[in-house]
Amino acid sequence: MGIKSFMGPRAKTTTKKEYKAPILVTDYMTRKLVTFTPDQSILAVMELFTKHNISGGPVLDDNGFLVGIISEADCMKTISESRYFNQPILDKSVEKFMTKQVETIPHDMSIFDAANVFDKHNRRRLPVMQDGLIVGQISRKDIVVAALRLSGQNW
Repeated sequence: MGIKSFMGPRAKTTTKKEYKAPILVTDYMTRKLVTFTPDQSILAVMELFTKHNISGGPVLDDNGFLVGIISEADCMKTISESRYFNQPILDKSVEKFMTKQVETIPHDMSIFDAANVFDKHNRRRLPVMQDGLIVGQISRKDIVVAALRLSGQNW
């Protein structure tokens, strides 16, 4: 015989209130990205960094597939080499200096798991992927903003 519960006439049914806080990477990522191409000059990249106030971005091939990341740190290598070899920066291409082994995260990862990825790897930004295509980018700052927005919530 199973246990039956009885509710008297004054008993109130309570339902657990669920708060659907936006906690996924897709809720906080940047969707409008400044992207670069492998054959683009480093000088053009540095100009775009300055113009858009960014410190890096994804490198996409002609078909829109992610092939690397270019960052200010990569540009520093170019500047250093150009001084050492006494060559102009103009003829250097992104492909030579970009990071080719790119760590990515899925769009449906929680910001908590993304924070863990940032903690374990020394990256400032991570491309966000869905079905093999880049759909955005999330930065450490985006994760901090998400945490501040959720600070009053229980997760």
